[in-house]
Amino acid sequence: MPTRARPPAGVALTGSVARRSVQLLVRGMVSQPWTYTWAVLLSAAFGTLTVMVSRVLGWVTDGVVVPAIDGSADARDRIWQAGLALAAVALALALAVAGRRIFAGMGVADQQADQRVRVTRQYLRLPMSWHRRHPTGQLLANASSDVEASTSVFNPLPFALGVVVMILVAAVGLLRTDVWLALAALVVIPLAVVANVVFQRRMSPAITRAQQLRSEVSDIAHESFEAGVLVKSLGTEDREVVRFAERAGELRDANIRVGVVRALFDPVIDVLPGIGTLLVLLVGAVRVADGAVGTGDVVAAAYLLTMLGVPVRAFGWVLGELPRSLVGHDRVARVLDSSAVPVDGTATLPRAAAGAHAQMRGVGVRVGSGDTAADLLVDVDLDVAPGRTVAVVGSTGAGKTTLVSLFSRLSDPTAGSVLLDGQDLRDVRPADIAAQVALVAQSTFVFEDSVRANVTLCDDDDPQAPTDAQVWEALAAAHVDDVVRALPGGLDARLGERGSNLSGGQRQRIALARALVRSPRLLVLDDATSAVDPGIEQAILTGLRPRDGGAPGSVSVLMVAYRMSSVLLADEVVHLENGRVVDQGTHDELLARDPGYRALATAYEQESLRRARVAADALDDEADAARGVAR
Repeated sequence: MPTRARPPAGVALTGSVARRSVQLLVRGMVSQPWTYTWAVLLSAAFGTLTVMVSRVLGWVTDGVVVPAIDGSADARDRIWQAGLALAAVALALALAVAGRRIFAGMGVADQQADQRVRVTRQYLRLPMSWHRRHPTGQLLANASSDVEASTSVFNPLPFALGVVVMILVAAVGLLRTDVWLALAALVVIPLAVVANVVFQRRMSPAITRAQQLRSEVSDIAHESFEAGVLVKSLGTEDREVVRFAERAGELRDANIRVGVVRALFDPVIDVLPGIGTLLVLLVGAVRVADGAVGTGDVVAAAYLLTMLGVPVRAFGWVLGELPRSLVGHDRVARVLDSSAVPVDGTATLPRAAAGAHAQMRGVGVRVGSGDTAADLLVDVDLDVAPGRTVAVVGSTGAGKTTLVSLFSRLSDPTAGSVLLDGQDLRDVRPADIAAQVALVAQSTFVFEDSVRANVTLCDDDDPQAPTDAQVWEALAAAHVDDVVRALPGGLDARLGERGSNLSGGQRQRIALARALVRSPRLLVLDDATSAVDPGIEQAILTGLRPRDGGAPGSVSVLMVAYRMSSVLLADEVVHLENGRVVDQGTHDELLARDPGYRALATAYEQESLRRARVAADALDDEADAARGVAR
């Protein structure tokens, strides 16, 4: 048996809050090494230059300003030199700040782009069973607001790391000047650490709640938009507004809670440098009176401490964003680390001229766990011979869609195996499955793009895209080519959002052409012609069958059918109930020996007659209306 690909390593953070914080910061910076290296280096340059400004200011005070005030002519002549030195350092500071911000912004943007691509790629790899358990609004939040939250800490991080150099250089300079001045200036650092510990405990639960509510608000909004026709037709707009307003109000309250905690934390961080400056001036006055230091030393220390307010705030910004980033990363990691991702096979599936041989051996599908567990399929055996057409019938909830979707590997069975030409689909490369198996679902999705793009699902410059001749051939096989020719622009005609300028049956036939243009060896139709006129449906299905007495067709068909006209075209019928195969054989064989199928066939026939009567009545009404207009 071929070796399967190993799943990617997990991205979830582990350990205590401190450990998880370090992991998050290290991973983020390692993901963009050169960008953050330059950002940190430029920030370090800013810190070093800031200390230089304090030293230059001390020199200017003691060497120029004080002597000039005392009447020194030589000091007055050197004032321009002092101004030039300060201007040069200020210009260097400005360049360092600009460079640091540019590279820090690039790092955050690159991280967000990378995470969004990874999340989206994971969505496409996860089975439909996983998607059904997660609302669309939550998925949108994972790829948007959660990604932004997980990277928010990296905007101030390079600045905070770079100014560590500033603190170290400043500490060395202060200690060399006077120990007592240094202690007075640096006392703000441990106070900031204590303030952050308190802040983390308050902020983490508030941020977690706010992020969850963002996804819930997004989900409710998405549901209201998607159900727009239903909401307006039944007059439930007020109910939807109330439902959205209630959750939006909860989000408002959660955001206010976050804002209150942040509003209490930020002033504490902002006031610490001011307290330190007062201490420096108080201690400095005593030390100057004792003759231990000069006035310039105190001015330099006070200025330096004022400037230290910026790095202290930078650390405050980092510490303030960490809870939000940890929550955002955890929510993204739950998607990226999902164990539901099927492991890709590596075996090739050779392409033969005849249709695929599709089989199931003891297939079972179980969802949920514990008391909520349910069996959707139980010990199903199925055999679709090459080029044959098999219809799957059964009452609502029998498991028909679950059964047929397994052949496209939208999910894997929990028991047994699904085979294509004798190979387990779990061992086959996904590209080979996609190339040889085409699923057409009842609910059809049409992109807001041209007809050509909707059929080929390829870019115009893709060398492997089907030709226009192949597209027209597929449209003709789906009996929708006349509809497309009538559209302005033909293949280049733009279709509205979700195909709004097409009828339901036309959208289904476009989807069928999308499948046929790929020349699949197994065509899976999940009630894919429910909105198509019965006559056109029969013409389509008849065209897929091989000629009488001829070789097996190039496509095998497995279809979920609800019309007896469709069932009668099948070579074999599988009767499914409660996830189990009740019987299988030809239509006549099942009619003779399966009472359940006989009742189902009768119900199908009655439903077909009812639909025919409704369609006829609609035509009569249109004719009467036309005659009335004519009169």
